[in-house]
Amino acid sequence: MLRQGCLQRRDAVPQALTEQAVIPGIPNARYWLDQDLTSFIRDASEANHREYEAFASTEAPDDRLPLADMLAVSGGGDAGTFAAGIIAGWSLHGTRPVFKVVTGISAGALVAPFAYLGPEYDGIILGICKGIGPKDVFHSRSMLTRLASDGMADSKPLSRLIAKYVSAEVLAAIAEQYAKGRLLMIGTTDLDSGRAVTWNMGAIAASGAPGALELFRNIMVASMSIPGAVSPVMIDVEVDDKQFQEMHVDGGVLTQVFLYPPGTVMALNQVTGARLRRERHFYVIRNGKLEPQWSGTKRRTLSIGGRAISTLIQTQGISDLDRIYRIAQQDGADFNLAYIGADFDGARSRKFDGAYMKRLFDYAFELSAKGYPWHKSPST
Repeated sequence: MLRQGCLQRRDAVPQALTEQAVIPGIPNARYWLDQDLTSFIRDASEANHREYEAFASTEAPDDRLPLADMLAVSGGGDAGTFAAGIIAGWSLHGTRPVFKVVTGISAGALVAPFAYLGPEYDGIILGICKGIGPKDVFHSRSMLTRLASDGMADSKPLSRLIAKYVSAEVLAAIAEQYAKGRLLMIGTTDLDSGRAVTWNMGAIAASGAPGALELFRNIMVASMSIPGAVSPVMIDVEVDDKQFQEMHVDGGVLTQVFLYPPGTVMALNQVTGARLRRERHFYVIRNGKLEPQWSGTKRRTLSIGGRAISTLIQTQGISDLDRIYRIAQQDGADFNLAYIGADFDGARSRKFDGAYMKRLFDYAFELSAKGYPWHKSPST
């Protein structure tokens, strides 16, 4: 059960029990990748076995796993239409691979499930990103209500949007791909523990648990819920049959984009019976520019605070790209990066400005349909 827009909640998970808390009926629903990687490595190894079995049934098998293409989609708010344009143009160009792994965070969480499912779902990505406006995402509360609530806006419009497109049929399609060893992961922030949570969306889809569809949708909403600006998402968990509730918000609070933790490949190769991978290709889509963006800041509290936060997010995003690039170098993977170029005019009148979002989509689509010139490092 999930409660939103309500000041009451069940007890938070005690700090000492954080990693013991599970989703009822879906014990492998998520990971804490900032510390112990044991459960993640176990599930990734099992996924590799499923992948090999699916691969061996269609091609001449050998001792190695096939090439792995991995896609990471960053946060970026209304700039998420950049990723939509890149993906749709990629399909038209005819070179878009079937991804072994897809990850999404914040705005990227809205795109990731459909990028994971393949080009036949591009229409949904276009429907979401090209037809979205401020009223389709968040509903602003009155000043009096804001003071007594848990955010300046509630995310009911976003919840309705996600419910419209993430259906039981979509969940079944994701479960089918998960059975072939493909992975879909979305990031949120557990605000109580102050830690990043990586959700195993394929396992949730394949679980058959009664609340799987609702949980899947709620994770997508949580990953986009900016703390303070939007109500958090409350998710019920349990420890030894005792009920608790976690408060989840935007995954971008801690990470702007991710693939997998350092050391994962080495750990996987040490698993008994593990097969070696042929190649790895990383594709990272940053819904933003690389260079710092100038902005005249008014001498007002909210303007100063907002500008400081946006600068922090920009810096954090570049650090995340550097981290993924270093992992690629360590693991011998081919690194590919797409980002909004300095040639794009980012002027807009407000957040989720339809004209701006269409321009950005068209800009990305045109580049990608011609064959996107992927950048081989995070440096500009």
